[in-house]
Amino acid sequence: MNVFRSMAIVAFFVLPLTAFAPPGAHAAETKKATTIDELAKMYDSSGCKECHEQIYNEWEQSIHSRSIFGTGRTAATIQTTVSVGLMGWKYSGVKKPEDVQVKHLMICAKCHLPQLAEATDAVAKEIVKNVYIYTDPKASDDARDKAVAQLSKVNINCLICHQRNAITHKWVDGFPEKDTVYGSKDGEHMDAAHPKMKKSQIMDESILCGQCHGLGPNLELENPSQCATLYASYNMAYRAEGGQEKCQECHMIKSKLGHNMQSYRDPGMAKAAVDFKVEALGYQWRDGAKVVPQALVKVEMINRAGHGIPDG
Repeated sequence: MNVFRSMAIVAFFVLPLTAFAPPGAHAAETKKATTIDELAKMYDSSGCKECHEQIYNEWEQSIHSRSIFGTGRTAATIQTTVSVGLMGWKYSGVKKPEDVQVKHLMICAKCHLPQLAEATDAVAKEIVKNVYIYTDPKASDDARDKAVAQLSKVNINCLICHQRNAITHKWVDGFPEKDTVYGSKDGEHMDAAHPKMKKSQIMDESILCGQCHGLGPNLELENPSQCATLYASYNMAYRAEGGQEKCQECHMIKSKLGHNMQSYRDPGMAKAAVDFKVEALGYQWRDGAKVVPQALVKVEMINRAGHGIPDG
C-alpha cells in the first residue's frame, strides 16, 4: 500500500481546480477569505509553538515559512510571471496587474500557497499589489517593508502539511477535518482549535511532499505551467531503479535539519547530493619560440540525490 500511495499521484494529477478546495468541503460550501489577513487567520499555526517549540523554530528557519516572499526571489518571480507571462498572453484576460484573479495566480500558488484556492480574487490582487511594491525600485523602504510583512503572513505552515494536505486519497480516507491535526497516531490533541489528532497515511511518505515538489505540468490549469519535477524524477528514476529512501529521510532525518528541511542552500545537503572530483594538470604550451603556461581541469560530478538536479 505504501508504494501505491507514493506513486499513485503520478498517474492521476490532472484534477479540476476544485481538487484544491478546503479540507472536508467544496469551495462553495466554505466562506472564502477576502484579505491576506483573513487567509492567514484561517491557517494560523502560531499556537503550535506552545507545545512544539523546537519544531516550530526549525520551521521558521525554512523557506516554507516564507513561501510567497521567499528570499525575495520568489516575490520577484511572481512579478515577472504577471508582467511577462499573464500580461503578455493574449487570452489570459490580464491587461494590468489589477486584473489578476485566483485562477491566474494558481500558476505559482498551487505550490507556494495552495490555500489561496480558499480565497477570493481580492486576495490574489492584494498579493500582486504587494509583490509590485516590493519589486518597485522607486518604492520607499517603509512601503517595501510593509509589503514584505504582508507577504510573509501567508505560507506553507504546520496546518498545510498536518491538516489541509495530510490526505491525498480523499474518497478512500476521507477529507481532512478542520478541528483535527494529522500525524503518526490517533488520540487527543491539547489545542482548543484542534482537539483531535488522527493518523495520516502519507505523513512519512514522499507523496506528502510530492503534492508540491514536482508533478510536472499543471495540466488542470487553463494555462499549464511547469516548475518543479522532483517527485516525477524521484518515482521514475530513483524508485524505479530500486531506491528506497523517502524525501523525509534525507531532508529531515539524515540532515538533522528536522522541519527546517533545507536543500541546496545547506552545505551539508549539497555535499550529500553530489560527489565531485577535480583533477588539474599543468603544462607548457610551445607556439614556435613562445612558451605559454596552460592548465587542463577535469571535473567529474555524480548525482547522489534521489531526483534530478537542479529543480524549480
